[in-house]
Amino acid sequence: MVRDDAHLLYGFASTGEREMFRTLIKVNGVGPRMALGILSGLDSASFARAVTGNDVTALTALPGVGKKTAERLIIEMRDKVDSFDVSGPDNPSTMTINVIEDAESALVGLGYRPQEAARAVSRVSDPAEDVESLIRQALKLLMQSRQ
Repeated sequence: MVRDDAHLLYGFASTGEREMFRTLIKVNGVGPRMALGILSGLDSASFARAVTGNDVTALTALPGVGKKTAERLIIEMRDKVDSFDVSGPDNPSTMTINVIEDAESALVGLGYRPQEAARAVSRVSDPAEDVESLIRQALKLLMQSRQ
């Protein structure tokens, strides 16, 4: 990004993240710092689920995002998140979206950051169809990573 007073360089792990960043900074009130905070707090799939599910709570848990900004993100990004590729290990096809969202919400309720919760749920090797066993497996992974 080139400004009058600075040349800023941002790096991303994938082109999908870069495109999401570019779209986020076009939202009124969201600058590069907040966009990076959003991308570091939620992966692309979790962000897309939060936007399409009108989940203001998940968005306000991100650093620097208040209720008005979260509502603005939902309104302005609703039509745009469909164009991003959110498939892959973060969005397993064997589990329903509701089970994933419920497990992530439960982990956030237990005090884990949204990014930690999403990462733990996506890393579960033997996904279950019910929320309780998915939470148990994700908690085991989280406890192993802290040791």
